[in-house]
Amino acid sequence: MFEPIAVVTRHLLLVDSTNECRALLPSLQAGWVVQCCTLDQATEYNCDLGLICLQTEHLERPEMIKEMISRSGTEWLALLSPEVLALKGMGDFIGEWFFDFHTLPVDLARVQVSLGRAFGMARLRGLTTVENEATEHELLGQSVAMRNLRKLVSKLAPTDSPVLIRGESGTGKELVARTLHNQSRRASGPFVAINCGAIPEHLIQSELFGHEKGAFTGAHQRKIGRIEAADGGTLFLDEVGDLPLELQASLLRFLQEKQIERVGGNAPLPVNVRVLAATHKDLEGAIEAGTFREDLYYRLNVLQVHTAPLRERLVDLPLLANYFVKFYSSETGRRPRRFSEAALQALVEHRWPGNVRELTNRVRRGLVLAEGRQIEACDMGLAGDDESPLALLLSLDEYKLKAEQQALTDAMSRYSHNLSQAARALGISRPTFYRLLHKHQIR
Repeated sequence: MFEPIAVVTRHLLLVDSTNECRALLPSLQAGWVVQCCTLDQATEYNCDLGLICLQTEHLERPEMIKEMISRSGTEWLALLSPEVLALKGMGDFIGEWFFDFHTLPVDLARVQVSLGRAFGMARLRGLTTVENEATEHELLGQSVAMRNLRKLVSKLAPTDSPVLIRGESGTGKELVARTLHNQSRRASGPFVAINCGAIPEHLIQSELFGHEKGAFTGAHQRKIGRIEAADGGTLFLDEVGDLPLELQASLLRFLQEKQIERVGGNAPLPVNVRVLAATHKDLEGAIEAGTFREDLYYRLNVLQVHTAPLRERLVDLPLLANYFVKFYSSETGRRPRRFSEAALQALVEHRWPGNVRELTNRVRRGLVLAEGRQIEACDMGLAGDDESPLALLLSLDEYKLKAEQQALTDAMSRYSHNLSQAARALGISRPTFYRLLHKHQIR
């Protein structure tokens, strides 16, 4: 027996219909479930495809039409008179925001063909864009690295233990911190972030712990520090490896005693915060160099998360790129665009030394410079002739990793019979030598 063919119900939204547009309804209803509404009501409806009867007054409200199209997440067609089409700016407006247009009186057969093509394109776009409505703090990606990261974050989020987030610059360490906060019992409390490397050394004590009025020259009033401001929530210390040693001692005291003293104050203040820290530095190496306290390291490194570089999760590139196109399209005032096949190939072939942060910048550039309906590789600065020779270089972190791996390989080949001697030859301790062997998976 043959299985019955499932009939797909297609929903068409007709906006600001005129008498000429309403005359099409009987024919359109043969293949579509048609709903009619005004422009003011359009964002309240869900549809597979949109059709708007453009009139002169719409040019006075272009932002409402842009918002309607952007929020609908589908393709739109325009019906309009030749006189309206001839208005200044209307051609550019239609070319930017609509899949196709037809002038009145319309050729019904051509309209039906356009609707079918637009519906097919909308379905195709639905397969290539972000599957779920992504929030600002969602960890996107279907790579093994991202699936494992989401699983780990879901385990660590409910606890109050400190978490050390490690990874290269631009890999989304603050995103992980925000997700840990949002999935925790502290989600309703504040999330306070501070970049330890971006604040002048003479101000960071006051920034973290606050100060009393008159504590120093210029302290005209009491200031609440970042730690106190995070009471009941989460404190995120970005680039914690850049903290000066004196501040490391103060932070350690806070982590041990769960209370602070403002600069110039003498009364301890209990503060209930969860501390998350992030760094792209080798803290173990910093401990050996005497620039980072070992006791603070163990206080912060109770739980650990590693963010993978973008070059190790290339399968996520189309998903991320399409998400950023949608997210930043409102910033540029342009409709979200698709990527050409050549552009997607260029994304995969690029080294991404700046990781996800670099991807967002290139996508924003592509949105601004794209002239057609698609973003091309050259729009993002990824075309071969447009690449700077410097783009062929590795990042500094990559060079360091390669040098470290080469040194370990050479030492193992020479002193494989005596690992203690290999460690001494490299000028490092035996535990550090074992840790580095495990890090680079050298046995």
